[in-house]
Amino acid sequence: MWKKILNFSPFLNDSLRFLFGNIPLSQSQATPGCWAGMVPGWVGGTVGQGWRLFTFSPPPVLGQVLSHNLYTVLCIPHDPVALEEHFRDDDDGPVSSQGYMPYLNKYILDKVEEGAFVKENFDELCWTLTAKKNYKPDRNGNSVVSHQDAFKLWCLFNFLSEDKYPLVMVPDEVEYLLKKICTAMNVELNSCELDDYFSQEPQGQGGVTVWQFLDMVNSGRFLRGIEQEAVSMAVEEVYQEVIEDVLKQGYLWKKGQLRRNWSERWFTLKPSVLSYYMSEERKEKKGSITLDKHCCVEVLPDRDGKRCMFCVKTSSRTYEMSASDTRQRQEWTLAIQTAIRLQAEGKKSLHKDLKQKRREQREQREQRKAAKEEETQRLKQLQEEKERKLQELELLKEAQRQAEILLQEEEQRRRQQHEEMQRTLEVQLREAEQARASMQAEMVLKEAEAERQRKRIQELEEMQERLQEALQQEVKARQDEESVRYAQARLLAEEEEKLKQLMKLKEEQEEYIIKTQREKQVLKQEMETKNKCLEEAQKQLEEVRVNRQRVDQDVMAAQRKLRQASTNVKHWNVQMNRLMHPIGPGEKRTNVSGGGFPGYQPLLSRRDSSLKLKQKVEDKSSDPTRDNSKENVSNGGNSGMPPSPDVDTMATEPTN
Repeated sequence: MWKKILNFSPFLNDSLRFLFGNIPLSQSQATPGCWAGMVPGWVGGTVGQGWRLFTFSPPPVLGQVLSHNLYTVLCIPHDPVALEEHFRDDDDGPVSSQGYMPYLNKYILDKVEEGAFVKENFDELCWTLTAKKNYKPDRNGNSVVSHQDAFKLWCLFNFLSEDKYPLVMVPDEVEYLLKKICTAMNVELNSCELDDYFSQEPQGQGGVTVWQFLDMVNSGRFLRGIEQEAVSMAVEEVYQEVIEDVLKQGYLWKKGQLRRNWSERWFTLKPSVLSYYMSEERKEKKGSITLDKHCCVEVLPDRDGKRCMFCVKTSSRTYEMSASDTRQRQEWTLAIQTAIRLQAEGKKSLHKDLKQKRREQREQREQRKAAKEEETQRLKQLQEEKERKLQELELLKEAQRQAEILLQEEEQRRRQQHEEMQRTLEVQLREAEQARASMQAEMVLKEAEAERQRKRIQELEEMQERLQEALQQEVKARQDEESVRYAQARLLAEEEEKLKQLMKLKEEQEEYIIKTQREKQVLKQEMETKNKCLEEAQKQLEEVRVNRQRVDQDVMAAQRKLRQASTNVKHWNVQMNRLMHPIGPGEKRTNVSGGGFPGYQPLLSRRDSSLKLKQKVEDKSSDPTRDNSKENVSNGGNSGMPPSPDVDTMATEPTN
């Protein structure tokens, strides 16, 4: 288990170097009683990914302090007895003979359990021990990143660095990390300046150290004009994504299981779990959803007043959630599907897998580059061989010409000495003929060799044509790759344009809501005004009703008076009729007061009819409900009194 610790943070060597002020020794220089750091290749056992540790003997006090800190950070029970026994300061003690590493292996690293300690605390210990000596921010406070952000960049460098000592990060990984930070701030990285930086620094071609990287970031060359707070937020986002394996985080609406209500929660997605909290501070955790290869995510239709819904189905439960818009729902579903895919493939970290793929791609590029250089070197050698063969052929032709010249001169000398040295010339002639035959045979052999060389040259030319075709195919593949990248950039631009349109629609909706609220307020004021007018009308109606009741009472009193007057008139008519009755012969003449005369009776009847007509008109003009009462009163009055006889009838009635 302890061998994985230095894989978490290989900077322990720098920490020990800072503590004890010594330089790490190589394997050949390591001797008992001294200490050494980590170098590639472990003979006795692997530490992390190819690191090995040599023994060293720190001062006892510093060794005790370091051991105590390691006990605390790695969550190991303290063993003060073993600590005091091991760091006993004497010449024969283990400090001088065995070194510190046996104690570190036996009492600390062998007791470490995977997952029992917090990796970030261990990184903070290493950062604290190394940064004080090596990290040099601007003393005037003009650094681009804060001390805490520098620690996070240190952790990111540790994660993305190569598996060799001393730790370096290749230019491709530096560009990848800076691009992620700039993307988090919605800023585009200037790749030309980065290329200029690596071209100006010859040592940077093979990679930069963590302190060079921090100095490069603090120089402001690549983050010019950006506030420190924005840089801090971007570094925090990249740290959570790469180191803490946070695939995505943000607010979502979640439907409860028991009360079935909707609540807004802050969700954090990791490859193995989807956790949700009360707020983005992640202080109060409300629950988590364990993801495995059997889980799935599905898009749901809008319902219950919620839109952009989707669900996560596990073996035990289905979780329903709602995003703010369609793009957020798509991003969340893709991120959850990525986490499920990682679980199905048995991978624990997305960025470790991406880092390995980038490393393999770099290795493949290096291999292709080496193969291309090897092929170029081979072609160069073949070209040199061809030139050498051509030079040899020219030398052979020159030798043949020289031989012909010598032969001609020899023939001239033989002609001059023909007579004097005929026998000698004949012998020499035979020898010359034999030499010529041998030379012709040699010429045939040379011509055959030249033909073979021409065929070889032709084969080399054909091979060169095939190599040119392969080079053209590679150029075409690169052009296709550039076209694909251009299409991806165009798609990103279209997505940004759609996002702008959505934001514009949202602003129009907000303006429409504000306008509706204003109209609603105006309608409310008009309704209040109409209610006031209605209340005033109701008050006036009540006053009219009171006046009507008072008028009705007055009318009833007048009717009573009228009925009383009518009754009195009828009574007086009866009396008058009785008084105006004619006296027959032999009847006793009654003494009538007021003096009755024959023309008085029609006058009274006409007066009575006019009074009745006036009363009938008044009854019709008043409330119809009182017609019956008036008729009843009239009938009642008439029922108690017999109708008065007509004057003419009484006048014409025969007498007995």
